[in-house]
Amino acid sequence: MRTLFFGTSDFAVPSLRVLAERTAVAGVVTQPDRPSGRGQRVTPSPVKAAAIELGLPVYQPSTLRALQPELAGDAFDLFALASYGRLIPDWLLELPRLGSLNVHPSLLPAYRGATPIQTALRNGERATGVTVMLMDAGMDTGDVVLQEPVTIDPDEDYGHLHDRLATIGAALLGRALELAANGRLPTHPQTGEPTYTHPLGKDDLSIDWSWEPRRIVDAVRAFSPLPGARAQLEGEIVKVLRAHVEDGRVEIDELIAPNRGRMSGAAYLRGRTSHER
Repeated sequence: MRTLFFGTSDFAVPSLRVLAERTAVAGVVTQPDRPSGRGQRVTPSPVKAAAIELGLPVYQPSTLRALQPELAGDAFDLFALASYGRLIPDWLLELPRLGSLNVHPSLLPAYRGATPIQTALRNGERATGVTVMLMDAGMDTGDVVLQEPVTIDPDEDYGHLHDRLATIGAALLGRALELAANGRLPTHPQTGEPTYTHPLGKDDLSIDWSWEPRRIVDAVRAFSPLPGARAQLEGEIVKVLRAHVEDGRVEIDELIAPNRGRMSGAAYLRGRTSHER
Protein backbone atom coordinates (compact mmCIF):
# COMPACT_ATOMS: atom_id res chain seq x y z
CA MET A 1 0.00 0.00 0.00
CA ARG A 2 1.52 3.37 -1.04
CA THR A 3 0.85 6.11 1.48
CA LEU A 4 1.64 9.72 2.44
CA PHE A 5 1.75 10.95 6.05
CA PHE A 6 0.82 14.39 7.42
CA GLY A 7 1.86 15.26 10.99
CA THR A 8 3.86 17.67 13.10
CA SER A 9 3.86 17.20 16.89
CA ASP A 10 5.03 14.42 19.24
CA PHE A 11 1.50 13.00 19.23
CA ALA A 12 1.90 12.03 15.56
CA VAL A 13 5.22 10.18 15.84
CA PRO A 14 3.87 6.75 16.99
CA SER A 15 1.32 6.85 14.15
CA LEU A 16 4.07 7.62 11.61
CA ARG A 17 6.10 4.67 12.89
CA VAL A 18 3.12 2.30 12.53
CA LEU A 19 2.46 3.57 9.01
CA ALA A 20 6.13 3.08 8.06
CA GLU A 21 6.09 -0.48 9.43
CA ARG A 22 3.03 -1.54 7.46
CA THR A 23 2.99 0.48 4.23
CA ALA A 24 5.30 2.04 1.65
CA VAL A 25 5.44 5.67 2.84
CA ALA A 26 6.22 7.85 -0.18
CA GLY A 27 6.75 10.96 1.92
CA VAL A 28 6.04 12.85 5.14
CA VAL A 29 4.44 16.32 5.11
CA THR A 30 5.12 18.44 8.18
CA GLN A 31 5.18 22.09 9.26
CA PRO A 32 8.29 24.20 8.46
CA ASP A 33 11.08 24.36 11.07
CA ARG A 34 10.34 27.04 13.66
CA PRO A 35 12.20 28.89 16.47
CA SER A 36 11.81 27.06 19.78
CA GLY A 37 12.91 27.36 23.42
CA ARG A 38 14.63 30.19 25.28
CA GLY A 39 17.27 30.66 22.62
CA GLN A 40 14.66 30.62 19.83
CA ARG A 41 16.81 28.12 17.93
CA VAL A 42 15.24 26.97 14.66
CA THR A 43 14.12 23.40 15.33
CA PRO A 44 12.57 20.67 13.16
CA SER A 45 9.21 19.25 14.17
CA PRO A 46 9.24 15.90 16.05
CA VAL A 47 7.67 14.30 12.97
CA LYS A 48 10.45 15.61 10.71
CA ALA A 49 13.07 14.21 13.10
CA ALA A 50 11.34 10.81 13.08
CA ALA A 51 10.96 10.83 9.29
CA ILE A 52 14.69 11.49 8.82
CA GLU A 53 15.48 8.67 11.25
CA LEU A 54 13.24 6.37 9.19
CA GLY A 55 14.86 7.49 5.94
CA LEU A 56 11.64 8.95 4.52
CA PRO A 57 11.38 11.96 2.17
CA VAL A 58 10.18 15.10 3.98
CA TYR A 59 8.01 17.87 2.54
CA GLN A 60 7.65 21.20 4.40
CA PRO A 61 5.53 23.37 2.11
CA SER A 62 4.73 26.93 3.20
CA THR A 63 1.23 26.27 1.82
CA LEU A 64 -0.33 22.96 0.80
CA ARG A 65 -0.97 24.42 -2.67
CA ALA A 66 2.83 24.52 -3.07
CA LEU A 67 2.79 20.72 -2.71
CA GLN A 68 0.62 20.22 -5.80
CA PRO A 69 3.45 20.04 -8.40
CA GLU A 70 5.32 17.54 -6.19
CA LEU A 71 2.35 15.15 -6.08
CA ALA A 72 1.03 15.63 -9.61
CA GLY A 73 0.84 12.30 -11.40
CA ASP A 74 1.63 10.22 -8.28
CA ALA A 75 -0.70 7.35 -7.37
CA PHE A 76 -1.53 6.91 -3.67
CA ASP A 77 -3.61 4.28 -1.96
CA LEU A 78 -4.12 6.15 1.31
CA PHE A 79 -3.14 9.26 3.30
CA ALA A 80 -2.78 9.22 7.10
CA LEU A 81 -2.79 12.32 9.32
CA ALA A 82 -2.20 12.99 13.02
CA SER A 83 -1.78 16.40 14.64
CA TYR A 84 -0.69 18.13 11.42
CA GLY A 85 -1.99 21.61 12.28
CA ARG A 86 -3.69 22.56 9.02
CA LEU A 87 -6.92 21.65 7.25
CA ILE A 88 -6.42 19.42 4.21
CA PRO A 89 -8.03 20.91 1.07
CA ASP A 90 -10.40 18.98 -1.20
CA TRP A 91 -7.89 18.53 -4.05
CA LEU A 92 -5.53 16.66 -1.67
CA LEU A 93 -8.29 14.54 -0.15
CA GLU A 94 -9.28 13.41 -3.65
CA LEU A 95 -5.84 11.98 -4.46
CA PRO A 96 -5.68 8.69 -2.47
CA ARG A 97 -7.70 5.76 -3.79
CA LEU A 98 -8.93 4.60 -0.35
CA GLY A 99 -9.25 8.03 1.28
CA SER A 100 -7.46 9.82 4.15
CA LEU A 101 -7.42 8.63 7.79
CA ASN A 102 -7.07 11.07 10.70
CA VAL A 103 -6.08 10.04 14.26
CA HIS A 104 -7.86 12.41 16.70
CA PRO A 105 -7.52 12.24 20.53
CA SER A 106 -11.18 12.40 21.52
CA LEU A 107 -14.42 10.50 21.06
CA LEU A 108 -15.73 12.56 18.16
CA PRO A 109 -17.90 14.57 17.81
CA ALA A 110 -16.77 15.60 21.33
CA TYR A 111 -13.84 18.01 21.46
CA ARG A 112 -13.26 18.70 17.80
CA GLY A 113 -10.41 21.10 17.06
CA ALA A 114 -6.89 21.91 18.21
CA THR A 115 -6.74 21.12 21.95
CA PRO A 116 -8.95 18.11 22.78
CA ILE A 117 -6.67 16.62 25.45
CA GLN A 118 -6.09 19.85 27.39
CA THR A 119 -9.76 20.82 27.19
CA ALA A 120 -10.99 17.43 28.41
CA LEU A 121 -8.64 17.61 31.42
CA ARG A 122 -9.53 21.22 32.22
CA ASN A 123 -13.22 20.31 32.11
CA GLY A 124 -12.61 17.55 34.65
CA GLU A 125 -13.61 14.72 32.31
CA ARG A 126 -13.10 11.22 33.65
CA ALA A 127 -13.10 9.58 30.21
CA THR A 128 -12.02 10.45 26.70
CA GLY A 129 -10.81 8.34 23.78
CA VAL A 130 -9.27 8.16 20.33
CA THR A 131 -11.04 8.25 16.97
CA VAL A 132 -9.74 7.24 13.56
CA MET A 133 -11.95 8.96 11.03
CA LEU A 134 -12.17 9.13 7.24
CA MET A 135 -11.46 12.77 6.50
CA ASP A 136 -13.73 15.17 4.66
CA ALA A 137 -13.36 18.92 4.02
CA GLY A 138 -14.65 19.94 7.50
CA MET A 139 -12.75 20.25 10.78
CA ASP A 140 -12.92 16.78 12.37
CA THR A 141 -16.32 16.11 10.79
CA GLY A 142 -15.54 12.94 8.80
CA ASP A 143 -17.14 9.53 9.25
CA VAL A 144 -15.85 7.38 12.10
CA VAL A 145 -13.78 4.31 11.18
CA LEU A 146 -12.73 3.13 14.66
CA GLN A 147 -13.07 4.53 18.21
CA GLU A 148 -11.61 3.44 21.53
CA PRO A 149 -12.72 4.93 24.88
CA VAL A 150 -10.04 5.69 27.50
CA THR A 151 -10.49 6.25 31.25
CA ILE A 152 -8.67 9.29 32.69
CA ASP A 153 -7.02 8.83 36.08
CA PRO A 154 -8.06 11.65 38.50
CA ASP A 155 -4.38 12.53 39.04
CA GLU A 156 -3.28 12.16 35.40
CA ASP A 157 -1.73 15.22 33.73
CA TYR A 158 -1.54 16.31 30.11
CA GLY A 159 1.89 14.82 29.44
CA HIS A 160 0.95 11.35 30.62
CA LEU A 161 -2.47 11.30 28.96
CA HIS A 162 -1.00 12.70 25.71
CA ASP A 163 1.53 9.87 25.51
CA ARG A 164 -1.09 7.21 26.30
CA LEU A 165 -3.49 8.50 23.64
CA ALA A 166 -0.68 8.76 21.06
CA THR A 167 0.18 5.08 21.62
CA ILE A 168 -3.46 3.99 21.53
CA GLY A 169 -4.06 6.11 18.41
CA ALA A 170 -1.14 4.50 16.60
CA ALA A 171 -2.46 1.01 17.41
CA LEU A 172 -5.92 2.04 16.23
CA LEU A 173 -4.42 3.36 12.97
CA GLY A 174 -2.69 0.00 12.53
CA ARG A 175 -6.05 -1.80 12.81
CA ALA A 176 -7.59 0.63 10.30
CA LEU A 177 -4.74 -0.02 7.86
CA GLU A 178 -5.40 -3.77 8.05
CA LEU A 179 -9.09 -3.18 7.34
CA ALA A 180 -8.29 -0.86 4.44
CA ALA A 181 -5.85 -3.36 2.95
CA ASN A 182 -8.56 -6.02 3.05
CA GLY A 183 -11.10 -3.69 1.46
CA ARG A 184 -13.27 -3.65 4.60
CA LEU A 185 -12.86 -0.10 5.93
CA PRO A 186 -16.02 0.44 8.03
CA THR A 187 -17.41 3.96 8.37
CA HIS A 188 -20.40 5.47 10.13
CA PRO A 189 -21.44 9.11 10.65
CA GLN A 190 -20.54 10.87 13.90
CA THR A 191 -23.47 10.89 16.31
CA GLY A 192 -24.25 13.22 19.21
CA GLU A 193 -23.90 16.94 19.86
CA PRO A 194 -20.51 18.29 18.68
CA THR A 195 -18.29 20.26 21.06
CA TYR A 196 -15.29 22.35 20.03
CA THR A 197 -11.85 23.34 21.31
CA HIS A 198 -9.60 26.22 20.31
CA PRO A 199 -5.85 26.95 20.26
CA LEU A 200 -4.52 27.97 23.67
CA GLY A 201 -3.89 31.62 24.53
CA LYS A 202 -2.20 33.12 27.60
CA ASP A 203 -5.55 33.77 29.27
CA ASP A 204 -6.40 30.06 29.05
CA LEU A 205 -3.40 29.21 31.23
CA SER A 206 -4.29 31.53 34.14
CA ILE A 207 -5.58 30.18 37.44
CA ASP A 208 -8.04 32.19 39.50
CA TRP A 209 -7.73 31.31 43.21
CA SER A 210 -11.45 32.08 43.66
CA TRP A 211 -12.33 28.96 41.66
CA GLU A 212 -13.46 25.75 43.34
CA PRO A 213 -10.41 23.69 44.43
CA ARG A 214 -11.15 20.83 42.04
CA ARG A 215 -11.38 23.25 39.09
CA ILE A 216 -7.96 24.67 39.98
CA VAL A 217 -6.36 21.22 40.18
CA ASP A 218 -7.93 20.21 36.85
CA ALA A 219 -6.52 23.35 35.21
CA VAL A 220 -3.07 22.51 36.57
CA ARG A 221 -3.30 18.96 35.19
CA ALA A 222 -4.45 20.24 31.78
CA PHE A 223 -1.24 22.23 31.18
CA SER A 224 1.40 20.13 32.93
CA PRO A 225 4.26 19.71 32.27
CA LEU A 226 3.99 22.17 29.36
CA PRO A 227 3.23 25.00 29.04
CA GLY A 228 2.30 25.13 32.75
CA ALA A 229 -0.67 26.83 34.40
CA ARG A 230 0.10 30.38 35.60
CA ALA A 231 -0.91 31.66 39.03
CA GLN A 232 -0.14 34.64 41.21
CA LEU A 233 1.50 33.48 44.44
CA GLU A 234 3.22 35.56 47.11
CA GLY A 235 3.20 38.54 44.76
CA GLU A 236 4.74 36.88 41.71
CA ILE A 237 3.62 34.75 38.77
CA VAL A 238 4.61 31.07 39.06
CA LYS A 239 3.94 28.02 36.90
CA VAL A 240 2.09 25.37 38.88
CA LEU A 241 2.97 21.84 37.71
CA ARG A 242 1.27 19.60 40.29
CA ALA A 243 -1.42 20.19 42.89
CA HIS A 244 -4.08 18.27 44.77
CA VAL A 245 -7.12 18.92 46.93
CA GLU A 246 -6.69 18.23 50.64
CA ASP A 247 -9.27 19.00 53.33
CA GLY A 248 -11.18 21.13 50.83
CA ARG A 249 -8.23 23.34 49.85
CA VAL A 250 -5.61 23.33 47.12
CA GLU A 251 -2.15 22.07 48.08
CA ILE A 252 0.64 22.85 45.59
CA ASP A 253 3.02 19.93 45.14
CA GLU A 254 5.40 21.38 42.53
CA LEU A 255 5.93 24.70 40.76
CA ILE A 256 8.43 26.73 38.77
CA ALA A 257 9.27 30.07 40.36
CA PRO A 258 10.85 32.99 38.43
CA ASN A 259 14.67 32.66 38.31
CA ARG A 260 14.60 29.71 40.74
CA GLY A 261 13.44 26.81 38.61
CA ARG A 262 11.43 23.76 39.60
CA MET A 263 10.76 23.19 43.33
CA SER A 264 8.18 21.79 45.72
CA GLY A 265 5.41 24.01 46.99
CA ALA A 266 6.70 23.58 50.55
CA ALA A 267 10.25 24.65 49.55
CA TYR A 268 8.85 27.69 47.77
CA LEU A 269 6.89 28.81 50.82
CA ARG A 270 9.88 28.17 53.15
CA GLY A 271 12.03 30.33 50.88
CA ARG A 272 9.52 33.13 50.85
CA THR A 273 9.21 33.01 54.65
CA SER A 274 13.02 33.05 55.08
CA HIS A 275 13.32 35.95 52.64
CA GLU A 276 10.82 37.98 54.63
CA ARG A 277 12.71 37.60 57.96
